[in-house]
Amino acid sequence: MAGMARTPRESEGDFLPAASPRGRLTLAAVTLGSGIAILDGSIVNVALKEIGVDLGASLTQLQWVVNGYLLALALLVLVGGALSDRFGRRRVYLVGMAWFLLGSLLCALAQSPGQLVATRVVQGIGAALLTPGALAIIQASFRPQDRGAAIGTWAGMSGIAAAIGPFVGGWIVDHSTWRWIFAINVPLCLVVIALAWWAAPESRAARPGRFDALGALLTVVGLGALTYTLTYAASGRPGLLLAGGLLTVGALVGLLVVESRAEDPLLPLSLFRSRVFSAANAMTLLVYGALGVVFFVLVLQLQVSSGWSALSAGLTALPVTIALMFLSTGAGRLSTRIGPRIPMTVGPLVCGLGCALLVGVGAGTTWYAVLPGLIVFALGLALLVAPLTASVLAAAPDDRAGVASGINNAVARAGSLLAVAALPVVAGLSGDSYLDPGAMTAGYRTSMLACAAIMAAGGITSWFGLGPRRADPSNQGAGDGGTRDGGSSRGVPPGGALAPPGQE
Repeated sequence: MAGMARTPRESEGDFLPAASPRGRLTLAAVTLGSGIAILDGSIVNVALKEIGVDLGASLTQLQWVVNGYLLALALLVLVGGALSDRFGRRRVYLVGMAWFLLGSLLCALAQSPGQLVATRVVQGIGAALLTPGALAIIQASFRPQDRGAAIGTWAGMSGIAAAIGPFVGGWIVDHSTWRWIFAINVPLCLVVIALAWWAAPESRAARPGRFDALGALLTVVGLGALTYTLTYAASGRPGLLLAGGLLTVGALVGLLVVESRAEDPLLPLSLFRSRVFSAANAMTLLVYGALGVVFFVLVLQLQVSSGWSALSAGLTALPVTIALMFLSTGAGRLSTRIGPRIPMTVGPLVCGLGCALLVGVGAGTTWYAVLPGLIVFALGLALLVAPLTASVLAAAPDDRAGVASGINNAVARAGSLLAVAALPVVAGLSGDSYLDPGAMTAGYRTSMLACAAIMAAGGITSWFGLGPRRADPSNQGAGDGGTRDGGSSRGVPPGGALAPPGQE
């Protein structure tokens, strides 16, 4: 989304008032579209067991049902932002919604695990095009004095979509077929397309840079090869794994060389000269990696070993969503007063404690045994998300705010997909072992202990990576661990830069 703060409009009179009919319809189009993508992410985790049984999928294939979507989203979200700046934000948003609609329809019709994985990739491409476009349309279309409230509405509706996702997904799986979790997107996407086509104004960056096609290609190859190698690490095919490892290293080294020399890099390496920016993204990689695994294995464990229904297992995400909705603003204010270092250190440590409390989930586990760990986990997450978002934005120059947010989003998705690819293998889960309560419990407990350790590593990274806060917060810039304007930098509400974890 580089350059999204600048538009070719002539005057403020060309912007939409949020209270106008067209302004309301435009806001409805972008909030509903983003909500559909978030709703879909939270629904899929609930349906994994039923998908595996119906299609005869192995655990590796179920990993790819999740990771195919995350991989496409992580690889292409920066590309989506660059394309929207160059070719028009409304146009790319509409293309993304249409692509997401097609992917959803194909997912609903899939007849094999391979087909479902491929169509999930199609869905992820659509999400990568529409996700950066939603905020870019708000920034470029509304009057400056209305943008903060509009973004707040967008963030609030995203939280509601995340909250109802597990309930809707569990109800569908328990009362119908998993195919409807994808088919339900089709009419919703049609409504969004109609609203955006009619109401949303078009805009593009005043001076878009040259599109970094080689950087985009190397990113796709490098992260894709790494994910494949981690997923099949236990396959017993050393030649294939060696080839995947060499391709990963070659592509990522090539990416660093290309991006250091590109005139308009897709991944500006200069941003990582900021200690705060680098530390915040390292913490993001660790924390969101653990989060992806927690939601992946917990829902399976509750259904396979504890005998819970899909609806009951899906509702375990509600404490996290509720905590983010109601506590993120307060966490942002706390970070403003004391600096982000302590919240971003304590938050992951509390999340790690929540993981440790959830290790005992197994046969006969009830809500009373699960809820304490979920509440502790949710409180830790609510403490860290807002300071993380504000720190990433504050550590970047004003004209790179969109790129900084896009990089942090990409790092979060990459962390989730890499951890979901690697940790179950390390924990000894493979093939159809997830359907065996004994094997699933052993693998689940190893995975949760690993997640607790990764969360602790995230807290340690924040403590040493973020320096003490300076005395004058108004003068803080990149690299000092503070924010410039109280945690809502450039009109982005606390926690607004990242979708709720596990709900991409």
